[in-house]
Amino acid sequence: MRAFHSRLFQQNTIQRAASIEGVGIHTGQTTNLRLLPAPSNTGIRFRRVDAGGVEIPALASQVSSLELATTLGRDDVTVSTVEHLMAAIHVAGIDNLVIEIDGPEVPILDGSSLPYCRLLEAAGTRSQSGLRKILAVTEPIQTEVDGRAIRIAPFPGLRVSYMVDFPIPAIGHQTIDIRIDSDSFVRELASARTFAMMKDVEAMRQHGLGLGGSEDNCVVFDENEPVNTSLRFSDEPVRHKALDAVGDLALLGCPLWAHLEVEKGGHLVHFRLIETLLEHPESWTWVRAESSAAYPEVDTPELHRDHPPAFPLPSIS
Repeated sequence: MRAFHSRLFQQNTIQRAASIEGVGIHTGQTTNLRLLPAPSNTGIRFRRVDAGGVEIPALASQVSSLELATTLGRDDVTVSTVEHLMAAIHVAGIDNLVIEIDGPEVPILDGSSLPYCRLLEAAGTRSQSGLRKILAVTEPIQTEVDGRAIRIAPFPGLRVSYMVDFPIPAIGHQTIDIRIDSDSFVRELASARTFAMMKDVEAMRQHGLGLGGSEDNCVVFDENEPVNTSLRFSDEPVRHKALDAVGDLALLGCPLWAHLEVEKGGHLVHFRLIETLLEHPESWTWVRAESSAAYPEVDTPELHRDHPPAFPLPSIS
């Protein structure tokens, strides 16, 4: 049983600006990205400096496309492939941030979240006077997209159980079950890279996608093995899918207490869950600093009714 810590409800931003540049995996365009501190209650915002400074809040309401990556859009201005950066921001506990970018796609870097985790470490964290609220799931919710299931249930923190099942021996059936915090994310998920099937690469390029993909930022599989690089984990694909889920759920715009279970998921499935969650306010509650007296400990019956995952999984990492 763990008592609430007052810092749990403090908003944070970064201490100093930090920047990085790289190519977009789909556009092939090199972009510069700069992280800037922001005042309390700003939230996370992308600012397209090459498009008149249009700002796009990093919220599910601003999602404009989910084709192979998560894209945000406003006034015909878009920023795509935001999920790896958003995952790093979320686990770092950053609430307020302006992300300046001079192109339409977040740099893919090495295909994982780890470079963004390191960039945020270099920027540092500063506590702010504003208070955050936490969305705590109180009743299970499940939805399905084309036979791909996703479920969310009460849990004191964020736990992700993910399963993939690809019809090739190189990947096959993989599962991961992990309680997410900054340490476990960096250790178990952050370095897992995006991946693709060899048979799909040419089709993507014919549709104007994957133009910046290379052996430096994407694991490419044939039927039996990765053909362009060695794996960082034997189950790197499912770890990357879990990473994507953390980034997509960050578009709720607040910390989440829940157990997420995903079977054969993807960006569309993650987004459909966010829609379903917001459509059922009776299944969650806000936890705020001023209400912490009503929840003297995190692991309470009101917030945590444990249950077995819907599919067989290993023990929590």
